[in-house]
Amino acid sequence: MNAKFSSGGTHSPNQAQEAALGWIEIGTIVSPQGLNGEVRIYPDSDFPERFETPGQRWLLYPDTPEPQAIELIRGYYLNSKGLYVVQFAGVTGRSQAEALRGCRVLVPASDRPTLEAGEIYVQDLIGLEVFDQQTQELVGSVVSIIPAGNDLLEVQTQPGQPTVLIPLVREIVPVMDLDNKRIEITPPPGLLP
Repeated sequence: MNAKFSSGGTHSPNQAQEAALGWIEIGTIVSPQGLNGEVRIYPDSDFPERFETPGQRWLLYPDTPEPQAIELIRGYYLNSKGLYVVQFAGVTGRSQAEALRGCRVLVPASDRPTLEAGEIYVQDLIGLEVFDQQTQELVGSVVSIIPAGNDLLEVQTQPGQPTVLIPLVREIVPVMDLDNKRIEITPPPGLLP
């Protein structure tokens, strides 16, 4: 299987719980952009249309249990920063944009785009058991996905022990069997404790 990974968007256990409750996090507002109410969003999604196509999105404010609907008017990608700049309806000044800092941007889980053959959503890997391919010994289970140049699987090997970060690359993670909730790895020397 030649898998292509798509961040539909969740990466952490809390975000995975949100997905189970009907939401997918697609990004986090990190700062205002300029003086006219635009905000910068760090994306957790590989689908640019979620930030560029007008329509309804939802904001989850820090320490607030329920997301609030908001209309995305327009957006564009800042290639040099790896961020999206978006304009939401009703947010017209820098102070209003500043008040959105730290909000998570959500879409309904039903808005999950269809993937092509061989593609998977990285959040579907959370909770899967990880096995050493050669020995078939249980290494642990995936507790989070850390976005990086290559995503990293954060694996809890034993309760109370530090987690292990495993690069999500074919050479190290050759098998991702979502149907059987199993990942097999071929760890290079020194990767595992």
